Formats: sequence, structure tokens, C-alpha cells
Amino acid sequence: MENLWDVKEAGKCSSDLELRVYSSNLLGQSDELVLHGGGNTSVKSIVNGEGILYVKGSGWDLASIKPEGFSPVKMSALLDMAELEELSDIDMVARQKSAMVDATAPNPSVEAILHALIPFKFVDHTHADAVVTISNSQNGDEYIENLFPHFLVVPYVMPGFLLAKKINEMTQNTDWDSCEGIILHNHGIFTFDNDAKNSYDKMIEAVTKAEEFLDKKAPLNIPYVEPTISCNIDRLKQLISNAKGQHIKIKMNQTQLALTYASKENIEEFATRGVLTPEHIIRTKHQPLIINNNNIEEAIEEYMEEYEEYFNHFASIDEVMLNPAPNYAVIKDFGVVIFGKTDKEVNIINDIVEHTMRAVLRADMLGGYDSISLEDSFNMEYWDLEQAKIRCNI
Repeated sequence: MENLWDVKEAGKCSSDLELRVYSSNLLGQSDELVLHGGGNTSVKSIVNGEGILYVKGSGWDLASIKPEGFSPVKMSALLDMAELEELSDIDMVARQKSAMVDATAPNPSVEAILHALIPFKFVDHTHADAVVTISNSQNGDEYIENLFPHFLVVPYVMPGFLLAKKINEMTQNTDWDSCEGIILHNHGIFTFDNDAKNSYDKMIEAVTKAEEFLDKKAPLNIPYVEPTISCNIDRLKQLISNAKGQHIKIKMNQTQLALTYASKENIEEFATRGVLTPEHIIRTKHQPLIINNNNIEEAIEEYMEEYEEYFNHFASIDEVMLNPAPNYAVIKDFGVVIFGKTDKEVNIINDIVEHTMRAVLRADMLGGYDSISLEDSFNMEYWDLEQAKIRCNI
């Protein structure tokens, strides 16, 4: 992982917030750290004698975020929320918004409370592919503990208040000066420091360590593969459009990565093991449509029936089922096909699927790919704070 810090460029920053914008943009330049709005950053400052957390606002991307993309929230309010036994999403959003010192700023990240809890000025959070690939392997616990002995390692917990509460409990007696960062299993990594460059450097160093481990233990060598079957793409597009109730765009992916992925035996089990990081599920659903020598119509019908069963199994009275049609397909010995409402959406889903395919192939070399559970997947897919990103076209 290349360190992009430029001393001259950083020297042009005249405030904590400008420096925060600069280092956030650096993190956002690598899609192996953050992908399509993933990750978040913050800086703590004093405004009119009061502690304020400037945290990435919802709807902003780290690659392009500007000062106005950060939400200024009173630290005291966030720390008070961290001590609560329970806090609903609605109340959390309302309390965070009411604690902002600029009502025109975007809503704070769902991780604002956690950022406030970490007692350092600059906090960086990414969903680094290398780190998540390792933690999404069946031996991930052991690998992560050995690679990052001085990191706080947290088992998967739903993002937002529950995650902040869990980490608050785990760190009651923590010597933060000896803590080099936080690894969230199946989710991502935090680094932090009172100096922006040091926090950024720690992120790059940690991710580089994970990348070097993967290069040694799970090198990704993609063989040359030819598609060996044909597929009636026009028919597939029409059937998916009918299932979704609207005209769709498609993108065919027949890269060597996609062809290697689609050529695997037992494709029904191989390609349906879940998302790389939880927030991806709002784009991809838990798994793709699999077409393997079966009738396309029947495959789509079976997928939608299974999705409805998944919904009915985990839903409470509050959820309304999303459209059960798939968002992408893996076609045995042909490749991957992405479905979306717009060209932008299919490109976003394709990027996420490509990162996931690489991770699955590498995690299998570490003992097997192992994502979050179906129940955790459902909770993320139907979490209103995630669905809001789709409604806002983020």
C-alpha cells in the first residue's frame, strides 16, 4: 500500500479541519481502502471553548470530501450517548443532529459515537480489502491476532450504537497509548493519533502488513480462462427487468477474474457465501443469482422464492420486503452479469463484486471464506440507516 502523504501539500493546510480533509482525500484515493462511500474519518477540535467532533457526514465520499462534508457534533452529547444502555436508531440520529453546532451540515456518520470514544484527535476508519479478506477467512481470528497483537480486536457487531457500546465496554480499562488500532472482524480497521500524518501512516502500515501476509499465504494468480458456454443476455435482461418492474441496465464482466470465479466447481455453494463488508449488502444483496445449466426463468423464480423465505424467516412486523430480484448473476463458465437502474449503479455493483471475488479466492487459500451470518446480513440489509443511502442515491 503506497503512502501518498505529501509534506508540501499537507503544509498548505491552515486548520485541523483542512488537514482532516487532506488526509481523508488520501484514504479515499485507494479503492482497496474505501469503496463508493465506505469508511469514515474525524477530527476533534475546540470551538468557542467546547469540544467538537468533526466527523464525515452521510452522503459524502472520502475521495472528494470537503470541509462542508464534515458534521460538527458536540463531544459531550456523543459521550453521553455512549453510556446509555439502549438507543434506537431514530433517537441516535435525532440526538446527534440536535447536538450539531451547524444545522446546515449533513447528518453525522453512524459511527460518530465510536469516533468520539477514541481519545485521539484524528481517527481514520477504512474497510481495507486486505484486512477484511483475512478476517473473513475461517482462521481469521488467529491470523488477525498474530498480525496485529497490539490492536483491539472486536468480533462482528452491528455498526452504529451497538458497536460503539461494545467498544466502550471493552475499553474501560484499556491503556489507549499502547493500543495501535482497532480491527473490526468482517468489517474494517481503525487507526488514530493526535497527529494527522501519524494516524494516516498507521493505516498504511497496517494495511501493508495485511497485504504482505496475503501475498505470501494467498497469492492471487488468475489463470487464463475462456468462456465455454453462451448465454442469451437479451433474454436475461428482459426477465430481470420484468422481475424488478422497471427497465434495467446491465454490465457483462468477462474479465479473467470473473471467468475464473465463474468456472469454480459447486458454484451454487462457492459463490453464495456472503458480502465482503456489511455495507455492501445494500448494493448486492446477500448473494447473486446462480445460473448453472439451468433454465434462466426457473433460476430467477427460484432465487426470488428463496429471497422471500429469507425475508420471512428474519423479518419482524416493521420491515417491508424489498424487491426480491437479484442484483447480479454468476453464470457458470460464462462470467458475471450486473443489473441496475442506471449505468452508475451497475458500475458501483460491479466494483464491489470484483473486490469480493478477489477476497473470496484469497480467503479460500487461508482455509475458507466466511462472511457474516444470514441474520446479520438481514439486519444490515434492512437497517434503515443503510437503506437511506440508496434512497439518497449515494
